[in-house]
Amino acid sequence: MLTVLRHRRFAALFASQVASLVGTGVLTVALALVAVRIAGEGAAQIIGIALTIRIAAYVVVSPIASALVAGRSSRAVLISADAARVVIAAGLVLATEAWHLYVAILLLHSASAVFTPTYQAVIPEVLPDERDYTSAQSLSRLAYDLESLLSPVLAALLVLVLPPSALFAVTAAGFALSALAVGLSRISERAGAAGEPFASRLTRGLRLMTRIPALRFLAVLDAVTATVYATVLVTTVVLLVVIGAADVGDPSGPLAVALVAFGAGSIAVALLLPRILDRGSDGAVMATGAAIVPVALAATAALALTGALTLPLVIVLWFVLGAASSAISTPSARIIRREVEPDDRPAVFAARFSSSHAWYAVTYPIAGLVGSAAGPAAATAVLAVVALLALGAALALSRGARPSADAQARPPAASLGSVG
Repeated sequence: MLTVLRHRRFAALFASQVASLVGTGVLTVALALVAVRIAGEGAAQIIGIALTIRIAAYVVVSPIASALVAGRSSRAVLISADAARVVIAAGLVLATEAWHLYVAILLLHSASAVFTPTYQAVIPEVLPDERDYTSAQSLSRLAYDLESLLSPVLAALLVLVLPPSALFAVTAAGFALSALAVGLSRISERAGAAGEPFASRLTRGLRLMTRIPALRFLAVLDAVTATVYATVLVTTVVLLVVIGAADVGDPSGPLAVALVAFGAGSIAVALLLPRILDRGSDGAVMATGAAIVPVALAATAALALTGALTLPLVIVLWFVLGAASSAISTPSARIIRREVEPDDRPAVFAARFSSSHAWYAVTYPIAGLVGSAAGPAAATAVLAVVALLALGAALALSRGARPSADAQARPPAASLGSVG
């Protein structure tokens, strides 16, 4: 997998992604710490509003930005997005009110909604060989998982020597390094084609996603991934407290263990996927991962309701959920690369970036509201049902997908072989 880093342009872009991820990870911790400083016990409300603003920015801004930057240099777009994030993150050092955080979150994640789909659309052009591209996707997933595990540790170490607000300067430095790496990549690709009217460009990605069966499969299957993250990010700590695995005052130890297990499962699959995808289709791997999710969520809910759930079982189940989420997410970009023409990829990646985050606007409230009203076991059970319905809908909507070249070269898989 690491051999793909021999491609110098991709190596520079990957360095940009890593720097950007570190900046974003430190930013998340910094926001939580500053929210506590501003509001004390009311910090949860600030964080909740900030997360809602982030999702809204991703859903609304990404397709608009994709239409606006169509035809422009991808390198210029990426560097401009990073430059905006540097300025905004550095300005957060001076934040003293909740509304300062809200405005900054809106602007920061609007810039990220420009950066991420543009970055995703460039990689297939930089790595035309499918095996290299598969390795790149697995490497990107590995970077994402390691960042989620290590950024809180890095932030905690930095807080020992810096005030919490100074973490925003570290975030700005991460985005600055990302911009530098993009500059060193010397990419010359354009961010899509600009030959059609703005209104048509604005909806092009969404129209392609609804028209192509394989992309419909991706769009709906993202709901399954959203149920996983809603469970892990919203419900884990409450489950641990309810089952007595964590103290109400300080659940950080068991929570960290559960999150590490989730990350380890995701990393394990990311490392194995290049070999797995040599033998099986993308759609079959994704459908298998998606089928595991409702089973694991239902098992969690049943064990919690019967009082049989323990921390070791949570660790095992969260490892399985991490593995399943990686199996769903990592191969998806290969399908877009294969099904979509190069000029249309930026629009499709932007549309999917928007639609995938829209699912979180559904699953997060389910986890939070049902969990508050009926307990974490009930919330997990409801999310299991949502995951099962989403899987069924994705399989139904994918019918009629044309077989890809590699799928035609081997026997059809038991499920969704034609999608990949």
